[in-house]
Formats: sequence, C-alpha cells, structure tokens
Amino acid sequence: MTEQYGDLRELYQEVIFDHNRHPRNFHAMDDASHTAVGHNPLCGDQLTIYAQVKDGVVHETSFVGHGCAISKASASLMTEAVRGKSIDEVESLFRDMHAMLTEAQPEGRDFGKLEVLSGVREFPARVKCATLAWHTLHNAITQARDVARTE
Repeated sequence: MTEQYGDLRELYQEVIFDHNRHPRNFHAMDDASHTAVGHNPLCGDQLTIYAQVKDGVVHETSFVGHGCAISKASASLMTEAVRGKSIDEVESLFRDMHAMLTEAQPEGRDFGKLEVLSGVREFPARVKCATLAWHTLHNAITQARDVARTE
C-alpha cells in the first residue's frame, strides 16, 4: 500500500510541476467581462484572473501573474476546470475545493485533475497558495453574478 501511495504522490507532483512549468491559459484576456486581482502578501504570490462570462456561463478563463509552483499550478488547473460551467456550478466547485484544501474531501464530488491539489491540506502554510486563484476567481464570479442580478 505504501508503494502505491508513493507512486500516486509522484504522479500528483508531476502534474503540479507540469502545470507550473507549462501553465494552461496563461495570458491576459482583452475581452474579459470580469477580472479580479489576488495577492498573498505572506509569500508574494500575485495573480490576475480573467473570465469571459456570457448568459451565466464561464466561456473562457485565463490568468497572469507570479507565484510558487502550487499557486501557478492551481490557477492553471482551475482555468481548465471551470470553462463551460455555469456561475452556480463554479461557485459550488469553489466551495468544494476550499473544503478539500482546508478540511476534508467532500463526499460525492469527483474533482478529476483537481484531485492533485488535495495533498496541500497536509501543509497548512501552502493552503493559501493553492486557494489564491480560487478566491480570486470567486471575486470575479461574484461580480458577474451581481451584474446579472441588476440587469
């Protein structure tokens, strides 16, 4: 069992390293309907998240910024995971990701590739690195939801 756990840990680390070295959707988005800036002053991570939201659905997301491997990989994985989801689905995923990273894995949720971030929970100092992109996206999505309610 320990050998299997070690293999899984290595796979998770490789996915995180890959998304850090080759982040997906790492660019500014000129036609974003919503943006938000996130900053973790404790370690210096800083990200700008861009979202193109139409009819309550996140059609595109991207990010720019700098940070540690966990922060960058989390942002990269997030931009892939939320594309095509409704604002409500993104909010639900945000809550479940926050729970997975800070408490325990929510039952009944298949996180797919995002599962690689679950090990961060064991390192409390790194949780803010993994959640920075998610909180920043949440701020952008909250803006999108608030605008939709006023239209």
